Amino acid sequence: MAAGKSGSFKMLEPGKPPASKKPRKERNRGKSLGTTSSTEVMQQELWKEFPEDLFEAVIARLPIATFFRFRSVCQKWNSLLDSQSFSELCSQFPQANPWFYTITHENVNSGAMYDPSLKKWNFYVCNPLTQFFKELPPRSVRVWSRVAVGMTLNGSAASGGYKILWVCCDGEYEVYDSLKNSWTRPGSMPSFIKLPLSLNFRSQAVSLGGTLYFMRSDPDGIVSYNMVTGVWKQFVVPAPLHLSDPTLAECGGQIMLVGLLTKNAATCVCIWELQKMTLLWKEVDRMPNIWCLDFYGKHVRMTCLGNTGLLMLSLRSKQMNRLVSYNVVSREWLKVPGCLVPRGKKRQWIACGTAFNPCLTATA
Repeated sequence: MAAGKSGSFKMLEPGKPPASKKPRKERNRGKSLGTTSSTEVMQQELWKEFPEDLFEAVIARLPIATFFRFRSVCQKWNSLLDSQSFSELCSQFPQANPWFYTITHENVNSGAMYDPSLKKWNFYVCNPLTQFFKELPPRSVRVWSRVAVGMTLNGSAASGGYKILWVCCDGEYEVYDSLKNSWTRPGSMPSFIKLPLSLNFRSQAVSLGGTLYFMRSDPDGIVSYNMVTGVWKQFVVPAPLHLSDPTLAECGGQIMLVGLLTKNAATCVCIWELQKMTLLWKEVDRMPNIWCLDFYGKHVRMTCLGNTGLLMLSLRSKQMNRLVSYNVVSREWLKVPGCLVPRGKKRQWIACGTAFNPCLTATA
């Protein structure tokens, strides 16, 4: 008798040696040879009768970057991107994370896309999803010195159109309506808003519920414009001490502030949340101390992009060039792989950019 692995026993025939055990590779080879042909037949029959609408429904649930890899498979798969039914399906399954579009001063004619889900950079010279451009009509005021820009959707769906606000330091502003394809000058800012605006042009505009928020100084705070009602407001919010390179962000309907705190030779990235009742900034998180040690004694500059609770930070000095992402909800800090332009020799730093949710149904 021979004992098995499970503790049971097996009777052997008298005079018959135990069967020799075949090598694992040989056993696996036999299994694969016996099943390959049947598997191929099954797959062919399955895809032959696969319903067209179900096929589109399956692909619509995949990461949006996967769609564009499918384009090279066949002409039929390539045509999916132009299909109205497929675009509508994709709009029902929004992507989990926003993407980031960035440009550098050294390469202003092209941009780089970063997908935080795949942790990969993609380079484009036009719209990466639809490869479609639209030139806006000229504004009534051709030359303004420095302009802050923000955009809001008309409702929750991208198909409902959008509006763009251009605002200058002296209080002049214009609004573009995509449905009318025209610019309008609604009026003048109310007298209680101090002019010139002293806008923070390094800070991105934040869009919440059809209202745009811009960061300003003198006095420190926020200026907002409701794109539906056309009402301007000003909120005086004292800036945190020792703050540099501040920028606005948003998460779950809350306005956030991201900036560098520098005291003596120590520098750290901090996150604040605006308290609606007191109109004060409350610190909610800061970068891990072990990461901040790399900034000690260095003159660090920061560029921040953010949307729907996910931020990307470009931190740079003469001795350092680092990209970091921060999830406002989970409070997770992650290092982003370096952005190296094709045929480039050095990793790029972000001069400006924006965060956006990739969507095939969005039209210009």
